[in-house]
This record gives sequence, structure tokens and C-alpha cells, in this order.
Amino acid sequence: MTDEPAAESGLDPEALTAALDRFGGSEPERRTVARQASDLADTGRYPRDTGRELTVDLIVAELADAPDGTPADRWNWWMGVLAVAYGGYERFAVRRYPGAEDDG
Repeated sequence: MTDEPAAESGLDPEALTAALDRFGGSEPERRTVARQASDLADTGRYPRDTGRELTVDLIVAELADAPDGTPADRWNWWMGVLAVAYGGYERFAVRRYPGAEDDG
């Protein structure tokens, strides 16, 4: 199954960036997670795989289930879960963001 862009995802990256504040991390880290979430939303893949709309509330709830960590840690944990369940979510993992310890 290929990822084709969705017409309009409805995911607000700015609202997600603000909502991710509850998990700590830096502003650049939260913006990077929100950008990856927006990229995922644009593909339409998550609703096709799960039957659920990708929203800010859903993402925050899923990341709250992660064992621990910053927004990127939690996001990567969730992408790993989705990769095991459906395959192909690895490309949405956060690898680097401005200000990260290994950035540079």
C-alpha cells in the first residue's frame, strides 16, 4: 500500500506543539515531533490502518501511554508500536532536532 497525500489532514501542528509541553523537552523538539505528526497525517496512512482520525488529542493520549521520556522519546515509542502492528511507520520517527545532544 502506498502513501498518497490526504486532501486536508486537519491536524494543527501548532496546537500539537503546545499540547506536547506536558511531556517536557525543548521547543525545537516539540516542533519536530509536531512536524513528523503532520507528515504522517498528510499521508492518510494512520486512518487507513486504524480507522481512527489522527488528532492532537489522540496523539497526546497515545504518547501519555509511553513508558517515559521527552516528546521525541514518546513519539518514537509510539511509531515503534505502529511499525510492529502495521509496518512502515519507522520513517516518521524523530532522529534529530535542533539542540539535541547528538546534533552536531
